[in-house]
Amino acid sequence: MAKPKAVVLLSGGLDSTTVLAIARAEGFDPYALSFRYGQRHTIELQAATRVAEAFGVARHVVADIDLRVFGGSALTDDAIAVPHHDSANDLGSEIPVTYVPARNTIFLSFALAFAETIGSSDIFIGVNALDYSGYPDCRPEYVAAYEQMANLATKAGVEGTQRLTIHTPLVALTKAQTIERGLALGVDYAMTHSCYEPISDRACGTCDSCLLRIRGFAELGLPDPSMASAA
Repeated sequence: MAKPKAVVLLSGGLDSTTVLAIARAEGFDPYALSFRYGQRHTIELQAATRVAEAFGVARHVVADIDLRVFGGSALTDDAIAVPHHDSANDLGSEIPVTYVPARNTIFLSFALAFAETIGSSDIFIGVNALDYSGYPDCRPEYVAAYEQMANLATKAGVEGTQRLTIHTPLVALTKAQTIERGLALGVDYAMTHSCYEPISDRACGTCDSCLLRIRGFAELGLPDPSMASAA
């Protein structure tokens, strides 16, 4: 019997790679979707390619969107500096300038279109509402609202032949728990990349994303392999 197809949003980072491993472990045939959206660097796309190849996904699509035409984020506008901190304890409670306006809405819309074309009713996304940077489009209520909308917007949803489900297996996990889950599934985090502003292709170790990931590994008594490779 053929496995059900699932679209997995794959950035090449720690969370999305873990989600890919989870989708495969749950019996899905994963189709990976990444984006070249005008971000500061494409190192994460190189990581996504490595991850997709390592997991043997059925297909890996890289979609091109230029969010630099809008800017408004440190990740898509060179005039806005990426914040750096001494430790994860220094991260504030306000939504940081690394938030890309409507990014997950845009990404999920592409995933929805991809899922329709391959006859899939499952999308996996690595959003998290615990150890994260406070992005509004990572919250469970946002994903639930999007899922409801998506089922009003598709041919399959209208005809009632299949209902779309957006899977968020990491949404209530700490970063340490996410890493623990991935390691149990055999994920090699050395091939992932999460940094917002790498230095000479290496993780900076001081941006929000790096600090949250470093703390997650530290809570498990482990070094972050991306930092080890940068040493």
